[in-house]
Amino acid sequence: MNSMKEIRIEKLTINIGAGKDQAKLEKGIKLIKNITGLDPVKTVSKKRIPEWGIRPGLPIGCKITLRNKKAAELLGVMLKAKDNKLNRSCFGDGTVSFGIHEYIDVPGVKYDPEIGVMGFQVCITLERPGFRIKRRCVRKRVVSSGHMIKSEDSIDFMKKKFSVEVEE
Repeated sequence: MNSMKEIRIEKLTINIGAGKDQAKLEKGIKLIKNITGLDPVKTVSKKRIPEWGIRPGLPIGCKITLRNKKAAELLGVMLKAKDNKLNRSCFGDGTVSFGIHEYIDVPGVKYDPEIGVMGFQVCITLERPGFRIKRRCVRKRVVSSGHMIKSEDSIDFMKKKFSVEVEE
């Protein structure tokens, strides 16, 4: 196989949306810190949505981005929470996203009465060697359509690397 066609994990993002409820946001921050051992970043709203009570600059969620070995290790644990089964709708072009309804499903994470029952989203971004051309400072380029990662490529990668079963 061509070494430039090998797929790898660029990053793994764990996200908790809380809306305007600041107590839920603080619980989410504590949950992500318990799972990863790292401090998450608060996400703030950019738009005003009066029906939801959201204004620009209001913290509405938290997230953490992991890369390299730490991302691969944590992804294996997160997939065990889903019994290594994902729906086909979880796969996109170069991405895999799924939700975990209750954090106590994650192996090694104990129930914390201060947090209660809470879920979160896991998003994996995949890349191939050569994707740097879209991020570099000098001579940025678009990744050609032949080099992009299709959803079928994402499915094959997850089946081979993490033994994921794909359900229809």
